[in-house]
Amino acid sequence: MTAFSSLDSFVFLVYFLVISGYGLWVYRRRKGTSGSASQDYFLAEGSLTWWAIGASLIASNISAEQFIGMSGSGFRIGMAIAVYELMGAATLVIVAVFFMPVYLKNRIYTMPQFLEQRYGKTVATTMALFWLGLYVVVNLTSILYLGALAISSIAGLNVFACMLFLAVFATIITLGGMKVIGYTDVIQVLCLVIGGLATTWIALDLVAALGGGNGAIHGTSELFKRAGEHFDMVLTRDNPNYMDLPGLSTIIGGMWIVNLNYWGCNQYITQRALGADLHTARKGLLFAAFLKLLMPVIVVLPGIAAYALDKSGTLGDAMRQGGELNPDRAYPTLLALLPSGLKGVAFAALTAAVVASLAGKANSIATIFTLDVYRKHFDRDVTEKGMVWIGRVTVVVAMAIAVLIAPLLGIDKKGGFQYIQEYTGFVSPGILAMFLLGFFWRKTTASAAMFATVGGLVFSVILKFLPDVMDLSFLAPIGFSADNGTGVYEIPFLDRMLIVFLLVVAGMALISTIGQRDGAMKKMHLDRKLFRVEGSFACGSAAVCVMLVTIYGAWW
Repeated sequence: MTAFSSLDSFVFLVYFLVISGYGLWVYRRRKGTSGSASQDYFLAEGSLTWWAIGASLIASNISAEQFIGMSGSGFRIGMAIAVYELMGAATLVIVAVFFMPVYLKNRIYTMPQFLEQRYGKTVATTMALFWLGLYVVVNLTSILYLGALAISSIAGLNVFACMLFLAVFATIITLGGMKVIGYTDVIQVLCLVIGGLATTWIALDLVAALGGGNGAIHGTSELFKRAGEHFDMVLTRDNPNYMDLPGLSTIIGGMWIVNLNYWGCNQYITQRALGADLHTARKGLLFAAFLKLLMPVIVVLPGIAAYALDKSGTLGDAMRQGGELNPDRAYPTLLALLPSGLKGVAFAALTAAVVASLAGKANSIATIFTLDVYRKHFDRDVTEKGMVWIGRVTVVVAMAIAVLIAPLLGIDKKGGFQYIQEYTGFVSPGILAMFLLGFFWRKTTASAAMFATVGGLVFSVILKFLPDVMDLSFLAPIGFSADNGTGVYEIPFLDRMLIVFLLVVAGMALISTIGQRDGAMKKMHLDRKLFRVEGSFACGSAAVCVMLVTIYGAWW
């Protein structure tokens, strides 16, 4: 394994200077060219092109939990974990067709704004505070800490120093506003793809050497021979990882809850498209869908390659930590095998993914706090420039809090990907139900929305701890429970989300039907014409669907 060389440091320095210089150029060139100061800072209204929107979506989405956590899951589970990425591509198309027209037609700029317009101030304020807490304590901290751990393991630097570097780098980009984030993300995602593909190529070349060959193509063939079971896309009930990905219900059940909530009801993601017109926003989301289809090659395939290499003994004890196998070491171990110079490119790709995600998350935190909390509850007469400065201060404060508390949360012990899914999964079903019924059922009331907020969390907690008080093996024949490996039958995480979603929808329907009307939906514009798509978008969407069917048909 080669150490981090002077050439690697030079490559990384070039990346840092290019991102910083380009961000400064964008900030100065486009300063004040669109709308009001606050709209310009938080949304870059009318400034982002479709390719900038699509690249920014992916750059913000792919971070350390994918590079480290999903590669680790590729090592442990196999290509089936790619369902998160593949279903994400399908979900982006759905969001472009059904969600984005509603947001843009009603000039929705934040998720709490939609909730206020649809359900009233109480629901909006409650959810604004909830999202702020979730984004800072769960998302920002996990991205920051996992990214620092990964960079530390590659470069041999102190973890806290890495956290400070990432936080400062991301803060500088974020202070320039959404335009700077959006356009620098184009370079970030370019680094991410080039560095990620280079790592995958080297990993496959190492696998090819096990069979006496060379090159990624031969390596892919060799990988199928040595780890064929890792290419099953739908796990059977006898698979030890069934609790994580419960068979067919993964692609027709709970995974839709995860993705629709993440891509359609998440300020962190939707904000990239909310400042554009519908045509541009849809093209950006479709571009992101195609990029999403590439992600399994970048973040999952290296994990499977590491599995084959470890199985052959090539990696020695590199995958062990404290004498025990640690799948999350798969990607850092592969990076350590890269030659001098190329390691710097891969290192830049990982840093780009982390920084882009941090910047996007911090900007969303600033947007929600400034527009939905500060302006409405502290200073209704705040000026445009005042809102921009409040947003910038919020970014700095949120990042400082994340740096201080991240080491205390035990994120590395839980596993970053699992850490985020565990905590967001308790509330995702209720949030998605609140949005979907708010969009498409006029009778949905504010009382029903409050029930979704509280009820979704309560149902999730009950089902999570239900196996502690009763035997759930009777649900096994219908696929809603499985042995967790200790003889205890639990409801798989994704199935639990689906059950909670259905319970919340039923409860909301009941409350809205028998409860008192509260005048909801008066300000919402909803027309079937909104959901019509252009021919080019329809063709692109069909291509995404054909590719997904082909992938699952080939590796079912």
